[in-house]
Amino acid sequence: MGVGGEAAAADAAAVSAPAAEEAGKDGAEGWLVQMRLNKYVVLIWVLTAAFVWALLHRYFRNAVISKAEEGLVSMCEERARMLQDQFAVSINHVHALAILVATFHYEKHPPALDQDTFADYTARTSFERPLLSGVAYAQRVVHADRESFERQQGWIIKTMKHEPSPVQDEYAPVIYSQETVSYIEGLDMMSGEEDRENILRSRASGKAVLTRPFRLMSNHLGVVLTFPVYRDDLPPDAKVEDRVAATAGYLGGAFDVESLVENLLRQLAGNQELVVNVYDVTNNSNPLVMYGSEVPLGNPSPSHTSTLDFGDPYRKHHMICRYRNKPHVPWSAVSTPSGVFVIFMLVGYIIFAAWSRYDNVKEDCRKMEELKKQAEAADVAKSQFLATVSHEIRTPMNGVLGMLDMLLDTDLKSTQRDYAQTAQVCGKALISLINEVLDRAKIEAGKLDLESVPFDLRSILDDVISLFSSKSRDKGIELAVYVSERVPEILLGDPGRFRQIITNLVGNSVKFTERGHIFVQVHLADHSNLATEAKVEPVANGMNGHKDETTAVATGVSRNTLSGFEAADSRNNWENFKLLLSYEKNEMPYESVSDKVTLVVSVEDTGIGIPLDAQGKVFTPFMQADSSTSRTYGGTGIGLSISKCLVEIMGGQINFVSRPHVGSTFTFTAVLQKCDRSAISDSKPVMLHPLPSNFKGLSALLVDRRPVRATVTKYHLQRLGITSEVVATIESALGVLSGRNGHSLASMKLPCMLLIESDSWSSRMDVSLRSRLLEVKQNGHTPVLPKIILLAAAESDKLKANYAVDSVITKPLKASTLAACLFQALGITQTQPSQEKRDSSGSLRGLLLGKNILVVDDNKVNLRVAAGTLKKFGAKVECVDSGKDALALLQIPYKFDLCLMDIQMPEMDGLKATRHIRAMEAKVNEQADAGDDSEADGAARAAKWHLPVLAMTADVIQATHEECTKCGMDGYVTKPFEEKQLFQAVQKFLDPGMSS
Repeated sequence: MGVGGEAAAADAAAVSAPAAEEAGKDGAEGWLVQMRLNKYVVLIWVLTAAFVWALLHRYFRNAVISKAEEGLVSMCEERARMLQDQFAVSINHVHALAILVATFHYEKHPPALDQDTFADYTARTSFERPLLSGVAYAQRVVHADRESFERQQGWIIKTMKHEPSPVQDEYAPVIYSQETVSYIEGLDMMSGEEDRENILRSRASGKAVLTRPFRLMSNHLGVVLTFPVYRDDLPPDAKVEDRVAATAGYLGGAFDVESLVENLLRQLAGNQELVVNVYDVTNNSNPLVMYGSEVPLGNPSPSHTSTLDFGDPYRKHHMICRYRNKPHVPWSAVSTPSGVFVIFMLVGYIIFAAWSRYDNVKEDCRKMEELKKQAEAADVAKSQFLATVSHEIRTPMNGVLGMLDMLLDTDLKSTQRDYAQTAQVCGKALISLINEVLDRAKIEAGKLDLESVPFDLRSILDDVISLFSSKSRDKGIELAVYVSERVPEILLGDPGRFRQIITNLVGNSVKFTERGHIFVQVHLADHSNLATEAKVEPVANGMNGHKDETTAVATGVSRNTLSGFEAADSRNNWENFKLLLSYEKNEMPYESVSDKVTLVVSVEDTGIGIPLDAQGKVFTPFMQADSSTSRTYGGTGIGLSISKCLVEIMGGQINFVSRPHVGSTFTFTAVLQKCDRSAISDSKPVMLHPLPSNFKGLSALLVDRRPVRATVTKYHLQRLGITSEVVATIESALGVLSGRNGHSLASMKLPCMLLIESDSWSSRMDVSLRSRLLEVKQNGHTPVLPKIILLAAAESDKLKANYAVDSVITKPLKASTLAACLFQALGITQTQPSQEKRDSSGSLRGLLLGKNILVVDDNKVNLRVAAGTLKKFGAKVECVDSGKDALALLQIPYKFDLCLMDIQMPEMDGLKATRHIRAMEAKVNEQADAGDDSEADGAARAAKWHLPVLAMTADVIQATHEECTKCGMDGYVTKPFEEKQLFQAVQKFLDPGMSS
């Protein structure tokens, strides 16, 4: 703001100050009135909330107490009913004993019942009467029969105090008793006043009669049940005189009431909540406790009384139940009213605070808007940083790869060509590593898209093998790849991303493997046994069959694997591999209604494995097993995370099986599309690596004792058109050549080469093998001696000097290396690849031939590379190193057909130069439109000026591409650009068919 603006603001502030002060006074008075009113409103609000709280609390409390009383009534009545039922069952058992005594003692002559029989029977059937502590039978004896009775029994009748019974009208001595109450035998049950009354009542009524509760020998409270025994059956309405006359004795049983109630309550739920008391209330003024503690009947806690009917009409019993503790007032009776109270308060507070928070919200919105702008600026800075770093690294790599490409166009020996191709592959891999960090940013932003172009899967795998061949040889580990015959030759997908996944997985395996092998397999998902679900090895003895990680080491036993070392996934064995091979040989060629092809790719190694506690974070970005991993093996821990994201974008999934000190096997699926060679058009070019056809029809004999490794070698020979047969030893090979021991070469021609694995060779075989081959030739079995070729992981020149062999093929095997070595060993003239390359690039040559192209770049090496590449395809190239020089050459009418312009240049960058070009074209086109209607002007208007300008950038982020489009560029070519990308970029501008 200027001085004038500040003065105006001061004047406005001075004018508004009095008005603001007056408004402030009015606002203060109104605020005081509002505050007084608010006090009354708040007081009324609080009182109302408190009244509602009290009403709700009383409602909930009464509801809980009412529910508790209902539950108490239900539980008490249930217990009373069950107690009566169990007591009735016991009375029935006593009644049954009375009938038994009447039947076998009085109706049998002589009686069939005596003391021993009674005691034995009652003891054996006591399980039916668990609540009776004992039963006994007392015979009715009148005084006139006392003497003869005592003489017959051999003892005199005694009272309860064990004294001779005094003279009375009749007696009731116990003659039969259960063993548990045998001490009452001979005692007169009528010697006690209460017992006498009970006996008289029972025989008069014919029903069971109970005594008042008393302490049993077990110190439990109990009662005695007395039941009359009649000689004759009496009708239910028999008179008292008839019952007395027919009475023969009395059967009694002692009931343990406490045990009865205790067993009952133990069976029922909620026993811990209730206190149960059983009373004999025959005398209301003095109730007797039959079970439970002495608790006043008038206890203020809620209680319920249930009447008990034990079958004795004279005695009355009650069960009183109450809660052990008073029913607690539920928390809801306090929390709910309190919650309502709090809600009342909060509503008032919210209304009061809403307006005061309004200004704060506006301030927060302003701060958030400011933070948003800062975040956007940081994002722009991040994008600019990534673009700068990408450009500064990729620019010199453009020169390296461009020079290598130009070197490969010269005449090279096969070994030199292989070295140059390997260097080129390594350079491209470095570019891909640079892209990983950028890929992670794209994945996080959700802006990573996949290409859909034809590619040769086997060539990609060969490139990956070349990338890691040197490291695998240095470590002495087997590195091999096998692709199923049923996998289509050409697939439609994103070759760069597929290569990136394989490179990450193989790179990790090479990094963490010191012995054994690394084996890459590719099969169709239809028949592959390699599941992508995590496989758990048997854990009968601990971790994966081991007690702990320190014992989970590879055994010394040779395995049927590529190198003989144990693999982490037990499914990757020779048996399963052989099963997959049988599918390839026996089944029809791969045909599917769908165009989709699901591949299963596994990368198996015998490295250090992954610790169990680190397996859960393998795919977490920037995470490694521990902090020492990065120091020991290097790496950032981002490769597996990116690989997992790429696999999922391809419609597949990735998982692994790992055993510490044994190795790891990573398996992933990828959904691609089939693509026939006939469907490949110029609009969809595919970069193939054609293999030489010079070896078709040749045959070889392979000596290898490992079946998996032999299958891999056969796979590479088959790609060159060479048929082969495998034997385990050199002796077997000589037998095959000579036709001995039943060996035959009927299935193939005479081999022109003998391939021997280094571990099947020994120095003592040099002379003997040569001499024996000469014998085979002299015997006429083979007209020409086969070339002896050794397969080894060491340097070929050293081995060739040490062993008497014709050639040494250095592992890891790949088709191009194998072909180069066989050309030299067999003396076959190699077809010049330059012609093939010219044929494959004919379409691009047709576009660029004779075209004038301007290349603008401040880097001299890049200018040289771009000019060399374009001139190779017949273009006329002119180079300048700045935007200003480009504008000086680009004057209308143009003499150039196309302009390739770098973005980042000093003085004037490519974006600014393009804007100048488009502004110049717009001005000329406007003048042409405003001119007269002459034929020349009409022609000018018909063909408006527009020079195709393509950005030649080392930035690969989306923001740079969008900026190129905004400034008026027609497309871009990423440095280092390849033939395929260049063709796609210039086709729509230079192809007459496309432009028409």
